[in-house]
Amino acid sequence: MKRFLILFLLLPTLTFAQQPIRQSINTDTRAIRRDVPLTNSIRKAMEAGTRDFTGKPGPNYWQIQTDFDIEASLNPRTQEISGTETITLHNNSQDELTSIVLRLDHNIFRADVPRGFSVPAETTEGMVITRLVVNGEKVDLYARTNPWRRGGGLPEKPEVSGLQQTIATISLSKPIPAKSKATIEIDWHTKLPGGPNGRGHRMTQRWEDNVFQPTQWFPRLAKYDDLHGWYTDVYLGPAEFFNNFGRFDVKIDVPAGWIVSGTGVLQNPDEVLSEKVRERLAKVLQTDKEVMIVSEDERGAGSATKEGDHLVWNFVADNVNDFAWATSPDYVWRATRAVIPGKGPVPIHMVYLPSRANRFERAGELTRHAMEFYSDLWAPYPFPQLTLQDGPSAGMEYPMVINSNQGAADHETAHQWWPMMLGTNETRYGWMDEGFNQYMNILSRAHRQGQEPNLDGLGQRYGSISGNEIEPPMMWMANYGGPMYGFQTYSKTPLMLSMLGGIVGDEAVQEAMRGYTDAWKFKHPSPWDYVFFMNNALGEDLEWFWYYWLWTTEAVDGSIQKVESKGSRTIVTVHQAGQMPSPVVLKVELEPGARAIKASNNLEQIDENTLMMTWPVDVWFNGSKTFKAELNLGGREIKKITLDPHARFPDGDPSDNVWPKE
Repeated sequence: MKRFLILFLLLPTLTFAQQPIRQSINTDTRAIRRDVPLTNSIRKAMEAGTRDFTGKPGPNYWQIQTDFDIEASLNPRTQEISGTETITLHNNSQDELTSIVLRLDHNIFRADVPRGFSVPAETTEGMVITRLVVNGEKVDLYARTNPWRRGGGLPEKPEVSGLQQTIATISLSKPIPAKSKATIEIDWHTKLPGGPNGRGHRMTQRWEDNVFQPTQWFPRLAKYDDLHGWYTDVYLGPAEFFNNFGRFDVKIDVPAGWIVSGTGVLQNPDEVLSEKVRERLAKVLQTDKEVMIVSEDERGAGSATKEGDHLVWNFVADNVNDFAWATSPDYVWRATRAVIPGKGPVPIHMVYLPSRANRFERAGELTRHAMEFYSDLWAPYPFPQLTLQDGPSAGMEYPMVINSNQGAADHETAHQWWPMMLGTNETRYGWMDEGFNQYMNILSRAHRQGQEPNLDGLGQRYGSISGNEIEPPMMWMANYGGPMYGFQTYSKTPLMLSMLGGIVGDEAVQEAMRGYTDAWKFKHPSPWDYVFFMNNALGEDLEWFWYYWLWTTEAVDGSIQKVESKGSRTIVTVHQAGQMPSPVVLKVELEPGARAIKASNNLEQIDENTLMMTWPVDVWFNGSKTFKAELNLGGREIKKITLDPHARFPDGDPSDNVWPKE
């Protein structure tokens, strides 16, 4: 014991006798990583031929399909939905499935589940499953499951665990063979939370007992794919969803007089709508003017809807990844149209409370512009209609449905492309959904205002954020993004694409993303698919770029250290203090003079006294942080030099980018 005490007492002496380790590092060099990490999952997919380095779906690509038949009934008095559903699972994979994973998102309203930065408006029992049958075999809901079953064999009867959590697993007694189908029958009920205390999207799903806005409201199958098999990430609230595509046939029973809107196309208007409402709906596609379908004094049974006690509304949607709806006896209903290039007119519906009409004055106009603009930018709007639903969740999206008023109409409409057309994984890689959305919103806003989009300044702005210890990299799972989830998921992507545009041109970026959209529509791209597709479409090896933006939180931090002129030659010493490299772009402003400037491959003459000179990122690949840019100006006197004049590259202190220093 005494020996250890002596060593312990000597430790401070030994420590202080050493030189600080940091001093031994050469801070004027860096090792530039020029490839992106390949995880086990993407390597496995490439070996299987489901994905490859082209960034397009591989020759063996597959995805499962889940079709839903749902009958649901709303009880406004108890604020509860009761439902029965049959899910047809099309196992298009090469795998034999020995389990099925259910998503029970409404269990987030229980008191005994983990959640992120969200607070439910009300604590409920969550999603209560009362019957569960797989391929005709009843699952015992109360049996104790044995996850450590000896030998890992199948149970004698199907077992289920996790019914009180947001993820539940059914262990099957009979596997589902590859390339076959299975049916899952579920009876359930859930209460929609309401009240003033909800914080976060989807945490409040009703106002009192007269406006209901159910979302993620029924038992769903988890995503199953070639990368990870079943996704078992818990639902925490902020991050959204990742679902299979399929067909939905949904019947919703509500009191007569209540207006119901939702994903899909109403199949039985003759059974639920009054004759005058049906006549007005028939005129919507004939004009750009907005048509009042149900006015404030026309609400109720016998006027807006058919007479009766209860009415069943039947919606059908093909090739969608979710279903959402809303209902109220107090909704008014307006409609207009968008004319989609190559497709024709598509109806836009708006249902809202009369007291909130001011929030919908421009909603139709903004939504029409968004649908038409994004159709031209990426791909034609793929669905037969779009509905804006008023309610407590004023900023959320589902296929053919946006829970939004005019405030977020452009942003939420854009989600019909990501993730409703391209089924990206929002829970892990939210930047592929919200981030792309923020970028396209910039383009749409400029177009709506009759201006050219200006992405200058965005890339440079990231330099003021880089180095924050709580910032997660974009490839960190968004579900666990923490307090900077919003920046990681929403805000950083436009900054990244600003820099990319500064390298290859903004139009080239958008053209490449148009091809990416076409390649992956109604499929499930991963970040690696996007990266490799963009590399090929742009004709450049940009893996260094993707690595630093997606896998790190590094910046460029460029500066002009000095400028030396010798005869006709000028040497500009550029330094990059950060770990992220970038091309060297110099704007050179000359004093007026008559001498012509010698042409070169990296020189663009803006006018007789202004030059733009560019050196590729390769100049940094030798590991140096300093580059001497040589200018041959024929003896012309330099007035001013600006590094990164379009402010596209992350820089925490742009003041040292100008010579002479201002």
